[in-house]
Amino acid sequence: MSLPPQANSTRKALVLFSGGQDSTACLAWALERYAQVETIGFDYGQRHRIELDCRQTVRRELAAQFPAWGAKLGDDHVLDLALLGQISDTALTESRAIEMQANGLPNTFVPGRNLLFLSFAATLAYRRGASVLVGGMCETDYSGYPDCRDNTLKALQVALSLGLDQSMTIETPLMFITKAQTWALTEQLGGAALNELVIEHTHTCYLGERQQRHAWGYGCGSCPACELRAQGYEGFLAQQRAGA
Repeated sequence: MSLPPQANSTRKALVLFSGGQDSTACLAWALERYAQVETIGFDYGQRHRIELDCRQTVRRELAAQFPAWGAKLGDDHVLDLALLGQISDTALTESRAIEMQANGLPNTFVPGRNLLFLSFAATLAYRRGASVLVGGMCETDYSGYPDCRDNTLKALQVALSLGLDQSMTIETPLMFITKAQTWALTEQLGGAALNELVIEHTHTCYLGERQQRHAWGYGCGSCPACELRAQGYEGFLAQQRAGA
């Protein structure tokens, strides 16, 4: 896996940054690639709202440990999207068991979430002079969410660019890679120090659990997000051992 080229070094990017592993990988990727990078987060009543607290710690640690990135890291923005939580009936916004639904999707799927996130992000990007939106959507290791698919985001990119009458690029650096490859990407971008930052400071667990620390980070260890993160980390270590 090669590092991203520097061809876009004059452009400004806005990263959809939740404070989780994937969005942290995307933030590092954008900081390596673009001249200026801002972040945006969303408070929509998610059960794992603790991720919003982790965001600032991750930003602070990235800037401190990687000064070249810190020089590019601009403002952070958090939008109140409580309305999304009010109209969603999901296990991410209500205290209920996580399970599969009759339509084949897990009940952690929040309909329209990424569509709304990117639309609001594009509006802010327009005002802030950014022409690139970066998100951690992925259709390799994911739960089948239709708004994480590449064709969904390509269609939205066209709609946003037309609606704003200005080119708006949606970048998804994790779209076609596995969770093991995501760990490999962050190591390639920032070495073992960046992976340790991901382990210690980011949050993925759907239940908001940060009392148990595992080799791959904090979480309950049993929700789909924790299981995927753990499996990815084990796969990453296996790849390292195979290459040693």
